[in-house]
Amino acid sequence: MGCSQEDLVSDVFEIYQKLSALESLKPSKEVNMIFTNLVQLCVPPNPVEVTKLPNQIQEMRSKLIKICGEAEGLMESHYSKILGSFDSPLDHLDLFPYYTNYIKLGQLEFNILRQHYTGSPTKIAFVGSGPLPLTSVVLASNHLPDTTFHNYDIDESANSLACALISAEPDLSKRMIFHTQDIMSVTDALKEYDVVFLAALVGMDKEAKIKVIDHLAKHMSPGATLMLRSAHAARAFLYPVIDPNDLCGFEVLSIYHPTDEVINSVVIAKKTVMPAHHKVDPVVTSIFLDCKSEIRALEHGNAIEELKVED
Repeated sequence: MGCSQEDLVSDVFEIYQKLSALESLKPSKEVNMIFTNLVQLCVPPNPVEVTKLPNQIQEMRSKLIKICGEAEGLMESHYSKILGSFDSPLDHLDLFPYYTNYIKLGQLEFNILRQHYTGSPTKIAFVGSGPLPLTSVVLASNHLPDTTFHNYDIDESANSLACALISAEPDLSKRMIFHTQDIMSVTDALKEYDVVFLAALVGMDKEAKIKVIDHLAKHMSPGATLMLRSAHAARAFLYPVIDPNDLCGFEVLSIYHPTDEVINSVVIAKKTVMPAHHKVDPVVTSIFLDCKSEIRALEHGNAIEELKVED
């Protein structure tokens, strides 16, 4: 069982103060230890509804998410540079401390996608791919060998590091394309993608993320699939939360809440033929990943389907 709500908030606030006092968030023994403690605090099951906590806690949470995002970017750049020093960088991905989590998340997202998407997508866009595009690498290598991945990031240096990782791989270097572009300036190209992934840290606050989602709703093709990463319970101290009502112009198919070390929830939705400003009432599906690696979908407390997650 997780700690009480009061203890959780108190402990998170203490960690926030420590992180705020640091001169740098670049990987170091101290930085790594503090973030490890934060993750260990937020991952265990806890009934806390973080988004309903008082305003002063919400302000702290918003700042903490931005700190986590900055630190995550610095960590990915750090390890991307290390991996890029090898002749075959992808042979050494296990040097990245969270690589196993990406393997599990990739497997989870592939199985979720397979439940709602017939066939194999021809073109996928990943928005916010960063300097270490592990999701694209894992999906392209392990699950979607015939799919082309278009990776979008606003940071030219991040794309430069990412390109260096796959340049030595004949297959992936042909199927992974990198675009240095703000996704808000991409319009017609979005219609070409069967599936669009939106990284958890694209849009670090609610308003920014909704703007991105509305832009995707305006320009994606009807019937195309959108996959987003969200957070649930205490994990919402680490990442922004996507509410189904934020997805105007999309039909929400399912929301998956893992309870293991995979931190992010996964939201899958389908672009409707309705304009982005038209409000819809999606069927909200909460899905919990149990220790037997099965996903149970619950609608208002009643089981509506059971999906098997393959190892």
